[in-house]
Amino acid sequence: MYRKAQEIYTESVLDRFFFNQHIDDEENILLVAHRHWVFGVKGLIFPSAVFISLWFFLWYATAPIILYSIGIGIAFTTIWWLRAFLDYYLDAWIITNKGVIDLSWHGWFHRTSSRILYSDIQGVSYEIKGIAGTLMRYGDIAVEKISTGTEVTLPGIPKPRKIQTVIMEAMEHYLHKKNLKDADTVQKILSEFVAGQLQTDDLKKLLKK
Repeated sequence: MYRKAQEIYTESVLDRFFFNQHIDDEENILLVAHRHWVFGVKGLIFPSAVFISLWFFLWYATAPIILYSIGIGIAFTTIWWLRAFLDYYLDAWIITNKGVIDLSWHGWFHRTSSRILYSDIQGVSYEIKGIAGTLMRYGDIAVEKISTGTEVTLPGIPKPRKIQTVIMEAMEHYLHKKNLKDADTVQKILSEFVAGQLQTDDLKKLLKK
C-alpha cells in the first residue's frame, strides 16, 4: 500500500498551490485526505442557490439601482462560495513519507498547521458510525501522539480504513529506515571508538619501550 500510494497520488494544481508549502525539501506527499465530498456539497448548497437566484433576478432587472445591487450581491456571494469551498478543501491531512500534517482553515487570515512525525505516533484508529457513514463509507480517523497522549482527529473522511493502512505502512517504512540509519550511526561511533582505543594502546606500548 505504501508503494501503491506513491504511485497513485497525482499532484493537482490546487494541491501544488495550497499544500507544497507545508512539506520539506526531501519530503514526498503520499496522500491528501479530505472530508467526504458530501460535506463539501452540503456547505456549498446555500451559497450556490443564492448565486443562481441572483443571476436569475439580474436577467429580469431593468432599473440601474437594482442592477448594481444585484451585482454587489453576486460579488459577495462569490466570496461566500469560495470561503465555503476553502473551508472544506483546506481542512485536510497531508500524509507524507515522514509523518502526518494536520491542516485547519479558520478563515481568510487564520490557518493552522501541525506536524506529527511517525516516531511520535502511538497508534491509528478509525470509527464509522451512523447509517449515512455506513452507506457512504466515511468516518472519523485519529492518530494518538506518544509525546502528549492526545488524539488528533479528522472527521468525516472517506474510506478511513484505506487511510489507516497508508499511514501504518508509511510509518513502518519510516521507522525501518530510521532504525537502519541509527544502527549505521552507532556502528560508526563504535568503529571510531575502537580505532581511537587501538591508537591509545599503540602509543602506550611505544612509551613503555
